[in-house]
Amino acid sequence: MTKQGKILVGIAAAAIIVAASVLFVALGPAQGARTRKNVLTSAQYYLDKGDFGRALDLVDKLLINDSSDPDARALREKAMQAKSGADAAKAQEAAQAEVSGQKAIAQSLDKLGQKLKTTAPSGSSASQAASASAKAASAKADAASAKADADAQKKADADAEAARKKAEADAESSRKKAETEELAKMSRDLQAKMRTVNDLIDKGKKAVDSGDFGGGDKLFADAKDKLPEGEDKFAGQKLADMADSLYSAAKKNPGSGADAAMQEAIQTARDAKKRDASNALPYYTLGKINSDLSQTDNAITEFKQAASLDPKNYLYSYALGIAYFKAHRYEDARQSFEATTTLNPKFERGFYNLGAAWKALGDQSKALESFRKATVANPGYSGAWQEIGRIQATRSDRKSAMESYSKAIQLDPGNAQAMRELAVIQADGGDYKSAEGLFQRALGVNDDALTNYNMATVKLELGKSQDAVNYAKKAVSQAANVAAYQYTLGLADEQSGDADGAIAAYTQAASLDKKYAEPRINLGRIYLDAGLTDKALVYLDEAYQADPKSFEANNNLANAYGKKGMYDKSVFHYEIALNLAPRDATVRFNLAKAYMAANRLDSAKDAYVALLKLDPSKWDAYYELGKLYASTGDAANAKKTLGDLVAKKPDYPKRAEVDTILAGL
Repeated sequence: MTKQGKILVGIAAAAIIVAASVLFVALGPAQGARTRKNVLTSAQYYLDKGDFGRALDLVDKLLINDSSDPDARALREKAMQAKSGADAAKAQEAAQAEVSGQKAIAQSLDKLGQKLKTTAPSGSSASQAASASAKAASAKADAASAKADADAQKKADADAEAARKKAEADAESSRKKAETEELAKMSRDLQAKMRTVNDLIDKGKKAVDSGDFGGGDKLFADAKDKLPEGEDKFAGQKLADMADSLYSAAKKNPGSGADAAMQEAIQTARDAKKRDASNALPYYTLGKINSDLSQTDNAITEFKQAASLDPKNYLYSYALGIAYFKAHRYEDARQSFEATTTLNPKFERGFYNLGAAWKALGDQSKALESFRKATVANPGYSGAWQEIGRIQATRSDRKSAMESYSKAIQLDPGNAQAMRELAVIQADGGDYKSAEGLFQRALGVNDDALTNYNMATVKLELGKSQDAVNYAKKAVSQAANVAAYQYTLGLADEQSGDADGAIAAYTQAASLDKKYAEPRINLGRIYLDAGLTDKALVYLDEAYQADPKSFEANNNLANAYGKKGMYDKSVFHYEIALNLAPRDATVRFNLAKAYMAANRLDSAKDAYVALLKLDPSKWDAYYELGKLYASTGDAANAKKTLGDLVAKKPDYPKRAEVDTILAGL
């Protein structure tokens, strides 16, 4: 239907109502009865459309004529309850939903988001094991990131709690205004009874909110006793209000009496459903309680019923979506959040959680679209900008990711998590100086182990060895049982020249994680360089068992076995290393020498020839290949190979030996 069509329908309905009103005054009893029916029908029409003011105006005209009209009274009560729910309950429920459910979404996003990555400091061929190990270190650190993420979540929870309190105050003010207006239209006796109930409930709410559950319980019990007979909808709404108030107070004041208050909230909500099964609020309250108790299936049942009873209330579909998300029913969560955003296109949390659902379903494009819509609904939504940055980072769109993270930090200068993730992107791009500054800012907000660890890795890249040691030690002091932090301390100690400190840290890292290859590789390398080959082999073999495809483990094992004269094993591990790094000239050269030591001369020749094709400036390869040809009686190839060496490198350090061999051919 077009917008114009909608307007015309509204005008037609208004015309019918005005005519009915005129006829009601002018016509006699028979026609008046028909007119009364028309007015009731028209009031119901407006009530169904959510136009409570017009519906109540029409019913009032009937009650002015006959204050005892049962149909008019019932319709008025229905309109009053609907209006109260629309004006007051929604605001309160929205804020409570933020506190009770959003944490699960944020934590899941952190798990689904970009993992922190760092690059270990590079070095000479003697320390290749250390240079390629940081990716594994960052993977080991992911578990520790949960604490830092939880710290960031505390701030979000505090913000949501503050919003909840404000919304509750606004809702209470709106509800009281609506009730005052409605009470004025009732009989004086009924007005007095309802005001008494309302006053008792208001006092009870204040009592339980302050933690006085005993006093509040007495006031609520008195209010229940004084509920007017025959006013089931009023009673159902009041019972629902008391149940939700008890739930909120028990959450706020978890001390003595809170458990009993929560049980009373459950029973009162159930009583509310019995008095008025069409009221969605008690189902919603029971849904929140079940959710808090991790009874997710029960929570889903209650939230579904609330959403079914009030399908226009976006908060109920929102709460249902959060429950589905907790149950890992991501497609159902997506559908619920889609409904939420359709009902309220300005609700940024709905779009944010929709993005989380799409992300959990693996559709990054839809997730990105939803997070962008969240920022359209609220341009100051820092968390949504952070999620946009995460997705852009996974797509290797560094420039856009950095812009999005910067926006998130600009909007929330205390977002240490966003600072940390942006700094990781900067470090991955080689901008260690900027990363250093941003990690420093993050530490000023939240001095946590993960950020100290990341700062240590950046300091290593910048060659600031002692600074790296200090930050790594701090990370270890904050989380001593994280193997990656101990390993990074070992890297820093080694770079600063503290071999004993490095050995101690690497040993501790290895003891903390039996499958952690990198500290074992570095221990093996240190002991190998010190001539302690047997001790080196112990650690290197453990590293190989932990990660058979580790280049560093195989390369160092091959070296160690060669020193022990175990040439077949040396060849075995050099071949694996070469397969992992086929363009590594040093490994290919060492493999050729290992072939010679193992008396596999043809394989040695092939390895030298392949090496010279890969790197024609590998002068020692010419020398060794020439000697090999000469020793096997291949004078022609010996002359050619050594002749090429002399021609290309006349100042070769072993020129005298080359000349001697050539003279003897």
